[in-house]
Amino acid sequence: MDERQENKVGQMLPGIAGICMFMIFITMLNVYAGLQGMFGGGVTKYGILTLCTLLAIGIFGLLRLRKWGWSLVIAGCLLLAAGDFYFFTKAHQAFFLVRGLFVMVFFLYLARQETRSRLR
Repeated sequence: MDERQENKVGQMLPGIAGICMFMIFITMLNVYAGLQGMFGGGVTKYGILTLCTLLAIGIFGLLRLRKWGWSLVIAGCLLLAAGDFYFFTKAHQAFFLVRGLFVMVFFLYLARQETRSRLR
């Protein structure tokens, strides 16, 4: 790692804050839907709430520029995009396709080397 890259470690890119705000909003919506029983009951409900909890923890870790937070958020982006694309194939509602594409772009942004090099 050269001197220029060492100076950038710990500095947040503007896209990370935007991605975290969007992901915490989606997480809150999924928690609300899970508590209202929209995903079903039993194992499905608690599975969704567990994933939302892990994603919220990851978001706050990413805001502190931690590698473990980055890994949780990037996994959450991939799972959310996969779920949205699955729901689009079943329901044929454009909302799921648009949201899935947004989340996939966020995944690709977070997977860049420039983003990873700024984490601690």
